[in-house]
Amino acid sequence: MDFAIPDDIQATLDALDVFIEKEIKPLQAQDDNERFFDHRREWARTDFENDGVPRADWEALLREMRRRADVGGWLRLALPVEFGGQGASNIKMAIIREHLAAKGLGLHNDLQNESSIVGNFPTVLMMRDFGTEEQKKEWMPGFLDGTKRLAFGLTEPNHGSDATYLETTAYRDGDEWVISGMKRWNSGLHHATHDIIFARTSGKHGDPKGISAFLVPTDAPGFKVEFFWWTFNMPTDHAEVSLTDVRVGPEALFGPAEMGLELAQHFVHENRIRQAASSLGAAQYCINEAVKYSNERITWGKKLSVNQGIQFPLVELHTEAAMLRQLIRYTATMLDQKHHMEVTHLVAMCNYRANRLACDAADRAMQTCGGVGYSRHMPFEHIYRHHRRYRITEGSEEIQMRKVASNLFGFTSSPDRK
Repeated sequence: MDFAIPDDIQATLDALDVFIEKEIKPLQAQDDNERFFDHRREWARTDFENDGVPRADWEALLREMRRRADVGGWLRLALPVEFGGQGASNIKMAIIREHLAAKGLGLHNDLQNESSIVGNFPTVLMMRDFGTEEQKKEWMPGFLDGTKRLAFGLTEPNHGSDATYLETTAYRDGDEWVISGMKRWNSGLHHATHDIIFARTSGKHGDPKGISAFLVPTDAPGFKVEFFWWTFNMPTDHAEVSLTDVRVGPEALFGPAEMGLELAQHFVHENRIRQAASSLGAAQYCINEAVKYSNERITWGKKLSVNQGIQFPLVELHTEAAMLRQLIRYTATMLDQKHHMEVTHLVAMCNYRANRLACDAADRAMQTCGGVGYSRHMPFEHIYRHHRRYRITEGSEEIQMRKVASNLFGFTSSPDRK
């Protein structure tokens, strides 16, 4: 295997760097937009008097960034050609995600809300593969121009990883469906036009079949955002939602009835390998910055970096990053060549290790840089707080490890247990 970045992907990275220098950095520098990225970032981004949701001026800046990226031909890079994209492969997207995250905080790739000059559009692909022809005609233009925005309502107050135990229910009443229940960590509700609500329509607790997905307007009678959860990393867009006899028409059914969990899991592997690459990039950034600081910091008349107590922890992290980089790129390549379920254990390995590495690297960078590393004047606390969520929300570490164990101990039918 050739471990060098392919020439065509390297050319893409070079062109992305030129675009960032020409279009994105000047935008970040104007009108004190740096307030969203320097020590003021959390305060500048958060509307603390309005449930802690993102401030309107922060999201307006992100929209302008995405508009420029779209005009430049970057935003839809991963989308199929029929949606204005270039159908970028998983290996290409993984390398790009790592490259952008390794640059550190910036408008080009904000990790907190997963906004990047190279976009990720799972809802577009979900609609392509599960939507009816009528739904595609109605929804696709809105997805791409921002007039249709979906939140994702799967988790409930009593159920997270155990998604087959949903208590939210839906039943037919003539041509309509009537939905009742609660949803938690329902992200994006502060500006979503619709919410994908997963509800049990048949079967019993624990059955994977019998759960259906619905496109529910957020202004439908009986649909209520109770509050937004304040989190370790602010601002927040994670809502607690109640649905009381919410009525939707037959056109709201998204994908086949009873098979909603297939829709929920459809793009989990592509999303997770890209997110793992981003965590790796963030980890490498923290390592590099800690090395740079220790080479510049003078203590007791010598560089901080000459101390093995400083060197060895960073060497450990740097070595793990190097090993993980090859696993991520191998797994992304296999995703391009095999059915995604054949490599689900590899994706799980990449994801949980990369998320943990990002947290470990941010913590070590804080320790290396001392008091200033702990301060908000360096980005490590921000990176730690953001990536700590992925050890829970991107399929918890325990769920990811269970996938690996199922393959390793022969509890799955996959032929590859290496």
